[in-house]
Amino acid sequence: MDANSIEAPAALQVRSYSGAAIAPWLDHLARLRIAVFRDWPYLYDGDADYEAQYLQSYLQSPRSIVVLAFDGEQVVGASTGMPLAAESSSFLDAFDGTSIDPQDVFYCGESVLLPQYRGRGIGHRFFDEREAHARSYGDYAWTAFCAVDREQSHPRRPAFHRGNEAFWSKRGYRQRPELKAHLTWREAGNVVVDHSLTFWLRALERTR
Repeated sequence: MDANSIEAPAALQVRSYSGAAIAPWLDHLARLRIAVFRDWPYLYDGDADYEAQYLQSYLQSPRSIVVLAFDGEQVVGASTGMPLAAESSSFLDAFDGTSIDPQDVFYCGESVLLPQYRGRGIGHRFFDEREAHARSYGDYAWTAFCAVDREQSHPRRPAFHRGNEAFWSKRGYRQRPELKAHLTWREAGNVVVDHSLTFWLRALERTR
């Protein structure tokens, strides 16, 4: 898929890339993931070597998508997606014994946006582009993503933190507590922690 340029609020642009066309942008995506996910709720202490290896999966899937937000020539936000069936067993295992076939699900991986660009409609554009990409194939019944589970009493929870649950619900996503992925990553402070993440799903109209 060629890059599509779409005007976004306040002179920002959103462009979508798929499959091998993602390659030139992997370093930008890695940089944003490390910067944004270091904050609550992920507290991710990322490194460039791990990111380089992890992000190769987007090159290996011809149906993958990366949506980038640009301020001029600077990449200030990114959002990803790929077929759930192309994801690791950490995600696929959540659907064992359920009525949902992973082949029917398009997985929206992450959305990362620098703080100064939030509240300008880019989050909606990220979802719009990924959902339209999934819908264009005509054979997905669901779009889905995961959100990390954090207890209310977590000592590092910001005092005035406001989650994205209302935003996701307005987009038509519903939390599915019975569908959980389990991942391990190093948090800030050099502590390796096992995490659970809960899936949110939205029904997608099939066209074939």
